Amino acid sequence: MLRILYGVSGEGSGHSSRAMEVVRHLQDCGHVVKVVSYDRGFRNLQASFDCVAIEGLHIVSSNNKVQVFKTIWHNLRRLPIAVRRLGALRELLATFRPDVVITDFEPTCAWWARLHRVPLISLDNQHRMRYMKYDSPANLRGSRWLTELVIRLMVPKPDYALATTYFFGETKNDFTFLFPPILRREVLQCQPGAGNHFLVYVTSEFEGLLALLRRFPQYQFLVYGSSQTGKTGNLEFRPFSSEGFLQDLSSCRAVIATAGFTLISEALYLGKPYLAMPLSGQFEQQLNAICLEELGCGMNASRMSVRVLSEFMSNLAVYAEASQQYALDNRLSDIAQANSGILGKLDELLSGLQPVSPARRALAATE
Repeated sequence: MLRILYGVSGEGSGHSSRAMEVVRHLQDCGHVVKVVSYDRGFRNLQASFDCVAIEGLHIVSSNNKVQVFKTIWHNLRRLPIAVRRLGALRELLATFRPDVVITDFEPTCAWWARLHRVPLISLDNQHRMRYMKYDSPANLRGSRWLTELVIRLMVPKPDYALATTYFFGETKNDFTFLFPPILRREVLQCQPGAGNHFLVYVTSEFEGLLALLRRFPQYQFLVYGSSQTGKTGNLEFRPFSSEGFLQDLSSCRAVIATAGFTLISEALYLGKPYLAMPLSGQFEQQLNAICLEELGCGMNASRMSVRVLSEFMSNLAVYAEASQQYALDNRLSDIAQANSGILGKLDELLSGLQPVSPARRALAATE
């Protein structure tokens, strides 16, 4: 039995939904896990696990574009809160004294592990961009380099990197292992349907997209992520609900959304075509959309327009066929085996670690 510190990025819901499955598995194996997260990650995990709130990086966006100066100002304003929470975390770690740190792109725990020479395992989808070989357009070369630099600054070199991906390439080293995306058990239990609606998901106000969708009155759009409510014309605005969202996802004709890794992974597993709108200024989303298009399961819409949406609708049958074939190839006959590859590798790595002795733990508490 090991004492595990699990740091989870709180930006979006993808990190916490992945951590939910991994932490459940670790606890079932008898390990003691303390989760550290912030924002949406903390809110999603605190009811189920021993979870501690810290402060983390928040990205501010508008109309599907990262607002650099607003992002900087927002995070600077929260600096006093970050300092207080960091102090509380240091006191906690002095007594908890983890045997290993797992990070899902959360830097505080990762750097603590390096400074205290504690084994570090990264488990996320970001490290495929750092340790997997892949092609990207020449016009994104600068953005790619900057993204890889940010990943290195956020997470120091781990002892092992377990990276999830739906588009596989060769790894650059022998300590990185690639696996299919970790899927929530709720997604694995879904039976895809064939409704008439399109699921629309935005992570911030995106008035340009809504105006565009209104120009296609022959289609019904269920919109999540907007502050608007009710129904206007062919747009129905829905408050976020995990169960309701998943129900609408599993029964939709297609997804129109930002290019987040988790939602694309879930849509692919359910056989849903995807019109991906990568967040401008975020290379990872741009890469997600490129890989989706390479699979033939959707379209990369770096700039939305009437022409782009018309093209997607015209080719919907082709995308649907490719998406359903992908789902068929990856569908599990026994969902108990879901995520078994990455969880089995994690178990293997953890089995080679030794717990900190009670005497050393007591000594650390007085240091």
